[in-house]
Amino acid sequence: MPDPAAARGSAAGPPVTLDRRERPYGEIVLRRRPAEGDGADVLEIISNGTFLMDTSDGRSERLLVDAALRALPEERRAMLPSVLIGGLGVGFSLAHAVADARWGRITVVEREQAVIDWHHGGPLARVSKAALVDPRTVILHTDLLEYVRTTSDRYDALCLDIDNGPDWTVTESNENLYTEEGLAACQALLNPSGVLAVWSAQPSPTFADALRNAGFTGVTAEEVGVARGVPDVVHLAVRTA
Repeated sequence: MPDPAAARGSAAGPPVTLDRRERPYGEIVLRRRPAEGDGADVLEIISNGTFLMDTSDGRSERLLVDAALRALPEERRAMLPSVLIGGLGVGFSLAHAVADARWGRITVVEREQAVIDWHHGGPLARVSKAALVDPRTVILHTDLLEYVRTTSDRYDALCLDIDNGPDWTVTESNENLYTEEGLAACQALLNPSGVLAVWSAQPSPTFADALRNAGFTGVTAEEVGVARGVPDVVHLAVRTA
């Protein structure tokens, strides 16, 4: 199993805890590390002792959004497509989507109130401040699995970044998202020819097979090289028309 801290970035010096909260899923922590060189200090999110992501890079989080848009049919891209981002995280995916005028409605589902607070006037506002006030942005405080299974909303793209990948879920219940039932729910959430994009800390041929078995087409993967270890990956799949 790769080191997700290596995949998402690194920083120099010992971390300083900025906030620590207990919630129904366990403990979540926001930490700050001194940056290497002259860059800004790095903010990182830790869940139950497992590194999730930090602000040192963001290339793969931006790729998650860009790859989904590229995979949409040209006629759909011309109609201000809607996107659901699963997981607010450090805010890179949201900020990148808002910076692209080709996106229409941008909805983010985040189950951790702490993460939302860290963006609304907290340390992570440095990433997301402008995006949060954009009229296209909607933040929903809810569990992604519950939302996917119960909402009547539909989207042109679904960009998921709630774990370290399909093969390494930080929260055990998130495994259900990558099952046949979970992928069927994701497919139902998409408009015809809509795109599912899933971030992963490593390539997952097993997940690619699961996408095909769930009825998705155009199953591909795009990689982002990292300083050490295996590349970050965005898995892509298209709902049939």
